Amino acid sequence: MKSSTAKFSRIGFDAEMTYICRMYERKLPVRLECGLHLFMEVMSGKWKINLIWCIYGGINRPGALHRTLSGASRRLLDQQLAQLVSHGILVKTVFEEKPFKVEYALTPLGQTLIPVIEHTARWGEANRNELETLIRNS
Repeated sequence: MKSSTAKFSRIGFDAEMTYICRMYERKLPVRLECGLHLFMEVMSGKWKINLIWCIYGGINRPGALHRTLSGASRRLLDQQLAQLVSHGILVKTVFEEKPFKVEYALTPLGQTLIPVIEHTARWGEANRNELETLIRNS
């Protein structure tokens, strides 16, 4: 009797998890017909550009990234790192040693984003006064 109850609970849990996973499925299809949409699909996420910039600067371990980007939760950074890996921007290397060691590096595709990020940062600096005023007043 106990095992059937445990089995039933497990089935109920799986059914609930399947429902929750479906709740978070993408509602709208990804638009692939425009380069801007592709860029936004890959780069959407509050911390992705910061993660790429930090890794480009030599910070490549998850703990160091979390310390550097202390305003983000570890879970959120891990999710966005995984997305960047799945989109081919980063490569994740897991070293089979004790304790486990994980490092991230930019792929050649990820390297092509560095000039875009640099240009965007220069635009922000060039327009700093106006942008700060607009942001404060919004």
